Amino acid sequence: MATGKNPLFDTATTLGKLILFLGVSAICGVLMAGLLVPAAAVSGNAASGSIKFFETLPAELKVDPPSQSTKILASDGSTIANLYLENRTRVSLDQMSPYIKDAVIAIEDSRFYEHGGVDTTGILRALVATARGNKQGASTITQQYVNNVINSSLESEGKGDQVLLNGVNKGVGDKLREMKLAIALEKKFTKEQILEGYLNIVFFNRDAYGIEAAARLFFSTSAKNLTLPQAALLAGVVNSPSFYDPITNPDNAKVRRNLVLKAMLSQGKIKQAQYDAAVATPVKTKVTQPRQGCAYSPTSPYFCDYVLHLLLNNPAYGADTKERERKIFRGGLTIKTTLDPKAQKVAQAQVDSAAGANPNKWGAALVSVEPGTGKITNMAQNTSWLPAKGKFDTQLNFNVDKRDEKGNDLNGLGGAQPGSTMKPFTFAEWLDEGKSMNTVVDGSVRKYPLNFQWKNSCGVTTGAYNTDEEGLGAAPDLQNAEEGYYRPMTVLKGLYNSINTITFASAAQLDFCGIQKIVDAVGLHNGLDNQPINMSIVANLLGSTQTAPLTMASAFATFANDGRYCAPIAITSVTDATGAKLPAQATNCRDALKPEVARGVNHALQEVLNRGSGSLIQPRISTQTDFPIAAKTGTSNNNGSTWVVGHTTGLATAAWFGDPLGSQKRAGQNITINGQFYQGIDGYMIAGPMFSKFMAEIAPSHGTEPFPEPPSNLLAEAYQPPANNNAGKNNNFMPPATQNPAPSSPAPSAPAPKDPPKEKK
Repeated sequence: MATGKNPLFDTATTLGKLILFLGVSAICGVLMAGLLVPAAAVSGNAASGSIKFFETLPAELKVDPPSQSTKILASDGSTIANLYLENRTRVSLDQMSPYIKDAVIAIEDSRFYEHGGVDTTGILRALVATARGNKQGASTITQQYVNNVINSSLESEGKGDQVLLNGVNKGVGDKLREMKLAIALEKKFTKEQILEGYLNIVFFNRDAYGIEAAARLFFSTSAKNLTLPQAALLAGVVNSPSFYDPITNPDNAKVRRNLVLKAMLSQGKIKQAQYDAAVATPVKTKVTQPRQGCAYSPTSPYFCDYVLHLLLNNPAYGADTKERERKIFRGGLTIKTTLDPKAQKVAQAQVDSAAGANPNKWGAALVSVEPGTGKITNMAQNTSWLPAKGKFDTQLNFNVDKRDEKGNDLNGLGGAQPGSTMKPFTFAEWLDEGKSMNTVVDGSVRKYPLNFQWKNSCGVTTGAYNTDEEGLGAAPDLQNAEEGYYRPMTVLKGLYNSINTITFASAAQLDFCGIQKIVDAVGLHNGLDNQPINMSIVANLLGSTQTAPLTMASAFATFANDGRYCAPIAITSVTDATGAKLPAQATNCRDALKPEVARGVNHALQEVLNRGSGSLIQPRISTQTDFPIAAKTGTSNNNGSTWVVGHTTGLATAAWFGDPLGSQKRAGQNITINGQFYQGIDGYMIAGPMFSKFMAEIAPSHGTEPFPEPPSNLLAEAYQPPANNNAGKNNNFMPPATQNPAPSSPAPSAPAPKDPPKEKK
């Protein structure tokens, strides 16, 4: 049974409405006592106990800049990506159309320039309207601004559950506080400052906070260029962003727009002819949907993600991850990076053409750095960040480490086995010990037994190659990729032809401690855990430890830079919304090799492309016919990881093709890529053309001066020892050594010329 209504209190009667009005007035008595004389409140005069109570309320409001979008920019200032939790771009009042200022004041607060933060006339009018059954708001623009500032601060602090909304969870005490703060705000800021702040903070749509973002979202224009109909429509959206959304509810938006236009006309802000023309204008949006985050970067999502991880891992941006995220996604930062858009475009084209769409998900990556600065100019791979038809999608970055030196996540694959691209560092130690690259060593030696006396002044070298000791933990006899190279030859020829037995014959005369120091000095490390590569394990002479392409490119850049290693950097400057500078990355270089050693390596690596394993790369870059360039090919034992890493004087590049899945144990044998069948993939086949085409187009703009010649003592002829008659021969590729074994050996993929040979493992 329904409860009967007392006719005396029925709001449908005149007496009921009067009682309701008086009741509302009584409930808000404290509020009204403090606001009936705004001049007194503003001046601080107390007229009653209620006003004294009102004066005890807090009057301080910290007006921080509202959450703004962060921009990640390329080196030329073009946008790589926008990051935000609230899509907002702050603009000054003079960068807003006069129509939007007049429209908002007309519909939201017609007495804006007359009140002192709280409009008592408006409050009384709202109370009367409410008593009559017509809900009407009474918040001024200043009060709305206060409410938005408070809520924005709560959101930025991760307290979104405490946000107060008018008519939803806001009580009388909250309203009192809001009004007191509005009065205090009017004493601190001008009307223009308040209006500017309001228009920059107010919510229009989940993808548009502030008038600039709203103008771009709904009309693909700027706040400054809004027309009268557009401005009136956006001013109307503020009242209920979902109900008056011109995209989803154009009819509602039109009704509200016309109401705004009528208010502007009645208040003398526009003329009749303007009103008539604006009302006759159809509601027509031109939407530019914002794309938030690195995933939507049109040019370089993986480089963008790498930059983002560098910032999120930097304690200078906050004590913890949550604080850093607030700083980056709400702080309106401008992050200038090292990325060269032209180089990035060419790099992306190369990885896509090499293996852009392959159902078996083989990976291709290409990254470059500048010798002398460490600046990363490009970082590309053959995948899409978001799922796409016919695409290999992944969010792992093939070019970088899995973790940084402090153990923080970098979202990287962690690299792959570098194979023979590790050989130049043993060669560098050979030169560092004052030995000539034209010294002949015995490449017929294949047995390095468990008791072999390696020299190591700072540790113990482990691992053995000796078929006779397999049962004791040794690997089978050391093998080259092809027959015909188990013989004495110069260390130089052994490097440019990539002969495993020559690398080992060289190492047998060296101090492994020296090799370790060189590897550490040029920044080489394990891509999975960022720990040093242990060169006391003999298998690491031939590249058995997973290493990232960015690491390899930076190491080879040391040769180009006359022996000075420069750590790779991606961020050149960061500024906040006020223009203040925040910590970025600076060039950080150190002496790693003697200049004459670096020059000797460059001399040898040019020969790789002239007459060694790299001469098979097509299209070919010859140091004799094009410009001076040095490089080394590399292939893992099972062909699952293939490389070309090289440099000019101005640019160092690592190109990689291989297995990026799981433990990376798939063999790169008997596979088809881009319609071509490969019995076994070598470095020169897919990674090689990626490297050569990229360098041919981009390297000249970074400098291709001739490399300085090494001193004569490193080029001197030397005695040739006799061949080892006990050396065995085998057509198979190199098997793994003990300690960190590499994958199993494949069969040769195709016949190769006698000299130069096909890539040696």
